Amino acid sequence: MSTTPDTQLPYYEDVSPGNGGLPPRAWAPGSDAARLSLGGDWAFRLSPTATAEDESFARPDYDASGWGTLAVPGHWVLQGHGAPIYTNVLYPFPVDPPRVPNENPTGDHRRVFDLPEDWPAEGGAVLRFEGVESCARVWLNGQELGVFKGSRLPHEFAVGELLRPRGNVLAVRVHQWSSGSYLEDQDQWWLPGIFREVTLLHRPADAVTDFFVHASYDHASGEGTLRVDAEPGGRVTVPELGLDLATGESATVAVEPWTAETPRLYEATLATGGERVALRVGFRTVVVEDGVIKVNGKRVLFRGVNRHEFHPETGRTVDLDTMRQDLVLMKRHNINAVRTSHYPPHPALLDLCDELGLWVIDECDLETHGFVDLGWRGNPVDDDRWTPALVDRAGRMVERDKNHASVVMWSLGNECGTGRGLTAMADWIRERDPSRVIHYEGDMSCADTDVYSRMYASHEEVGQIGQRTEAPWADAELDAKRRGLPFILCEYAHAMGNGPGGLSDYQRLFEAHDRCQGGFVWEWIDHGIAKRTAEGELFYGYGGDFGEELHDGNFVCDGLIFPDRTPSPGLIEYKKVIEPIRIEGDGAAGTVRVTNTHDFADLSHLAFSWAHEVEGVAVEGGELAVPPLAPGEFADLKLPDRPAAADAGGEALWTVRARLAADTAWAESGHEVAWGQIQATAPTAPPAPTATGAALAPRREDGAIVLGPGAFDAATGALVSLGGLTVTGPRLDLWRAPTDNDNGASWQPDERYGLIWRQLGLHRLHHRVDAVESADDALTVRTRVAPAATDVGFEAVYRWTADADRLRLDVSVTPLGEWTCPLPRLGVRLGVPASLGRAEWFGGGPGEAYPDTHAASRIGRWALSVDDMQTPYVRPQENGARADVRWARLTGEDGAGIAVEGAPPFWFTARRWTTEQLDAAEHTPDLSPSADTVWVNLDHGQQGIGSQSCGPGVLPQYRLDAAPAEFSFTFSRV
Repeated sequence: MSTTPDTQLPYYEDVSPGNGGLPPRAWAPGSDAARLSLGGDWAFRLSPTATAEDESFARPDYDASGWGTLAVPGHWVLQGHGAPIYTNVLYPFPVDPPRVPNENPTGDHRRVFDLPEDWPAEGGAVLRFEGVESCARVWLNGQELGVFKGSRLPHEFAVGELLRPRGNVLAVRVHQWSSGSYLEDQDQWWLPGIFREVTLLHRPADAVTDFFVHASYDHASGEGTLRVDAEPGGRVTVPELGLDLATGESATVAVEPWTAETPRLYEATLATGGERVALRVGFRTVVVEDGVIKVNGKRVLFRGVNRHEFHPETGRTVDLDTMRQDLVLMKRHNINAVRTSHYPPHPALLDLCDELGLWVIDECDLETHGFVDLGWRGNPVDDDRWTPALVDRAGRMVERDKNHASVVMWSLGNECGTGRGLTAMADWIRERDPSRVIHYEGDMSCADTDVYSRMYASHEEVGQIGQRTEAPWADAELDAKRRGLPFILCEYAHAMGNGPGGLSDYQRLFEAHDRCQGGFVWEWIDHGIAKRTAEGELFYGYGGDFGEELHDGNFVCDGLIFPDRTPSPGLIEYKKVIEPIRIEGDGAAGTVRVTNTHDFADLSHLAFSWAHEVEGVAVEGGELAVPPLAPGEFADLKLPDRPAAADAGGEALWTVRARLAADTAWAESGHEVAWGQIQATAPTAPPAPTATGAALAPRREDGAIVLGPGAFDAATGALVSLGGLTVTGPRLDLWRAPTDNDNGASWQPDERYGLIWRQLGLHRLHHRVDAVESADDALTVRTRVAPAATDVGFEAVYRWTADADRLRLDVSVTPLGEWTCPLPRLGVRLGVPASLGRAEWFGGGPGEAYPDTHAASRIGRWALSVDDMQTPYVRPQENGARADVRWARLTGEDGAGIAVEGAPPFWFTARRWTTEQLDAAEHTPDLSPSADTVWVNLDHGQQGIGSQSCGPGVLPQYRLDAAPAEFSFTFSRV
């Protein structure tokens, strides 16, 4: 580590938070004071180092006519100047704090602006920056204002005396790397620039300098207490509550409390001699009591996500409409909480959380993860020289966001190890705002926190924590404190690629143990950056696609929504797992139990309906009267009698749905919140060919074997046509293109099956035909299926029987050798003509599902094109399986094609490329549809998904272990 004294370092390398700025204060978008946005096209020049150009560009008379332009807010690396860098943990420069490389891209920005004609002549003005990465030096009209660091935090400068009516010149020098970069090693793209708004704010005489809204709620009395502290003093009015108070004065009145389920806000106004500020007040109280986080006297269960700010084209420059889109999507998918990983978000997001109703963990702009591989040597959070910068960051977060009802926890940062700086931050926050819980995950002792927080703890450990039997901490006093704290998983269920698996199993633990108060899925969005091929096809780039020296590949694509904000199957699954109403029933008795699992809301805002479905088609339906159950209550209700004739057509189910009864701020009336299905009659196996017609014997014809509608290769016994339709296969298939969770992460202690499968050779199986046997009633093909260089494999016996129209395949498989790992899949693969591009099936849908991502799979009759059955993960991998399929059809434009029925129900996948092509692809344009074939997998079993790209692997109950198995399919033409 460097021993150079800080006094010899340039401003961008010293450890201070900056100089020349104003103290932090509350976000006040509702002010009636004048403001001027300085966004737009700025003159821009990029230099390769911090010292390549002098500071003359800040002079008002400087000629910048030869410069380019840059959109501000924005990142220069996304506008043709340099390139983004993605690392998860590693610093992309030598670790020598607080020093940074000579190669330090530096962007000089100039903005010339006039004051509006109606800009007030009296009073002062403040220049406000909402976010700049990573260090900025600022001049106005040639006068240096100061320097600041803390990329995702606001900074203000007093500029009133420097302004002139016309021709103001704002100059900003931004360095990509600074000492502050050591504090901002979050798992995300490194994207330098002025990426949030720059605004000029008029400050009238006697304007509000700062204010703090204190609005508590007493759940016993139903009353709220309001006090607004402000400098200078003034008055606060809340017309709806009849309040007119002096600042600093308290009043207690009956109110409706604010919660994430019932986000009640009261419009208020803070008025001083020079300014009026509109407020939205939510009354609520947050405490830790009896080892549980309670809001307004009740335990809360966080059904949360981690949210980075990201847009595939503009990076961390995210507009208000996109922020609202994010939160509306969350609410529509039953998400009730956001952790602002790993920095405070744009402040407008918190306004939206107040309005729409989401709990928020507001996290400080602090992470030093890159020191972990150095044994935390030189970690700034345990170096007193850095403490002022750390406390400055904590203060800027708290002061900006302190008036938001949605913020219930302050988080000190993320993955910083431990140290004195964190303690100083926690002490400062407690002194300033004791009304919220303090969070930090990185210290297992919980020395500075009010909550025990973990990442990616296994299901087994979460169960132990719920029972307070977790492994002890070395310090007995701290261990006792930790065991008395509430527990959350601040990150879990890593949503990278196909997955995450095991969500339902976690949720059952959260609901079983009061101490386990939920978690936050990692994470909300895939950070894929929009790129195009030479032919113009859109795809999304990840680490390594931009020439980085060091990168972490597609680990940056680990969200519940795709970069274009399309929900992934993982989000659909999460919505079902965390739905706040549980619907279960007894088909034989014709009853349904509805349980309210909200924390605060009763069920009066929902309308319930039922449908009786036969073979996936609703034959009868109606409304279901459900009482307005309070949280935790349930009711057993009688379903209508079903007519006997309704079930004559096949398998029957009840589907009960809970939908919004009226429009809300985040969804229209009729939006489905929860659903459940109840089996009315048991599934039935398809009849064997002999049950519907005379069994036929195989015969030789023109060098082939013919059996019913099927023709087989005489030498190999492979099916080559069905009723004149060309077919390839079917034959045993064990391979799937490994998911990110199959491949796992290098630091995972569990076995990484994707690597094991490839080492074993399951992607290159050899199929040996041992016998092709014709009998009076069947064609039997005996095979051995195994990879090269090992003695493990499978004996697979295919037994074909037929009548005139239907061809049945019975498959019997027996493992050979000693299998020490589960299988990726077990089933058969076949090819059908590419013209059969339409799929219809009766079974789980409409989206994909796997053994541990199965909750959202609803039994019904579904239809999609083969193309639409694919899930476009940013890095292609196994996808698209439909679960519990009873029958499926693939047809062409004319409706003709092939049908398959299975016993037991099977997994159905259809795609226009092979598994091997899917495995080889790195980006979606790498997948070229076959002009000849649709490849179909009919699987008896699938390995679960798990979360091992960062979290736990597949739970034992979802493993597909090698074992003898029998399954059958019946094929026919349609």
